[in-house]
Amino acid sequence: MNKDLTVGSPGKVLWQYCLPLLGSIVFQQLYNIADSFVAGKFIGENALAAVGNSYEITLIFIAFAFGCNIGCSVIVARLFGARDNKGLKTAVRTAMLASTVLCAVLVAAGLFSSDLLLRLIHTPAEVFADSSLYLTIYICGFPFVLFYNISTGIFSALGDSKTPFYFLAVSSVSNIAVDILFVKGFGMGVSGVAWATFLCQGASCILALVFVAKRLTGIKCSGRSRLFSLTFLRDISVIAVPSILQQSFISIGNILIQGMINQFGPGVMAGYSASVKLNNLVITSFTTLGNGISTYTAQNLGAGKTDHVKQGFRAGIRMIWTVCAPVVLLYLLAPGQLVHLFMDSPSDTAVHTGILFLRILSPFYFVVSCKLVSDGVLRGAGKMKEFIAATFSDLILRVVLAFVFSSRFGSAGIWFAWPVGWVIGTAISVVFYRKFRRKL
Repeated sequence: MNKDLTVGSPGKVLWQYCLPLLGSIVFQQLYNIADSFVAGKFIGENALAAVGNSYEITLIFIAFAFGCNIGCSVIVARLFGARDNKGLKTAVRTAMLASTVLCAVLVAAGLFSSDLLLRLIHTPAEVFADSSLYLTIYICGFPFVLFYNISTGIFSALGDSKTPFYFLAVSSVSNIAVDILFVKGFGMGVSGVAWATFLCQGASCILALVFVAKRLTGIKCSGRSRLFSLTFLRDISVIAVPSILQQSFISIGNILIQGMINQFGPGVMAGYSASVKLNNLVITSFTTLGNGISTYTAQNLGAGKTDHVKQGFRAGIRMIWTVCAPVVLLYLLAPGQLVHLFMDSPSDTAVHTGILFLRILSPFYFVVSCKLVSDGVLRGAGKMKEFIAATFSDLILRVVLAFVFSSRFGSAGIWFAWPVGWVIGTAISVVFYRKFRRKL
């Protein structure tokens, strides 16, 4: 059901809108967590390392899906807030057509370069074959990932965060069951993990596209909307391209970091693979809440309600810190138990790596969550130069410091680079938000 985010108390509106988004991303992350869980529990430590190793490269593809999602969402939300239904339909069709071309290019490039990328990050010989197999199957299923993300962006722009949640809840639970069936029941190994994800994401994508088509049919407009618009393509690209660059450079940074980690051996790789999944669950959840704030900001700016944008920022900070507090406590108090969830008989190195990673990063979730809220407002307002500056400073610092610290402190030095980048990136983003707020 479409929902107008410009009406009502900002705090209440954001909670009602963002909670299903948070649930959706938790289920989305269950795909990756399930893959690592099943690989580590039912295949072995090397399989867990292979899935985690490939995951860093898949994040490049996810960056494009995320960018298309947020670009389409912000523009459609702005049109929805301005009650321009004819333009809204044209914008959606434009996004779909442009994404089809982009998807074909990405799949072809991915299949051609997957093994090269694995070599560039120094993938050990004992996990190379499984990493390559998992990555190839993932790339073949990327069209499902891309168009599912665009569909959820459209739902979000219309104020409907519940429909994507229902799709993901069912498909994620199904993915766990199919993972176990393919690996334990059919003995398919790492390929079973990959094919299970492929099938379940495909089902989610097809359902989402069908529901988007029905939802757009129900939106009435005067006159016939166009199939494609260069103007809307430009508007979407202004938001999408910086978002893609942000996520791509984060992914490239993670790949460089993965290359450093791989040099410490499969034990450290496995421990990192388990703990980084838990970290990504949190960061991706916060990013999704930030995306919700982008949609909220875009709708209210489209409707000319600038006071709601300021109130929404404060409500967003309260909301995201409420979510943050129990996660930080859990990661600080029970990191060993969480890491053991991914491995049946882990080595001491793997367990120690996972525990240290979570204990170093988790206290700083309060800092990075604040950044993601201010980023959300900047992106929803179309302030993409400021958004990129805050993001890139964080990323560049993390990668550079990871190289410097790892040479001095070993693998633990890599983990210490995260909080430094987060603190500086947050400071920059908040300063830009405060300047934007004064203009409002």
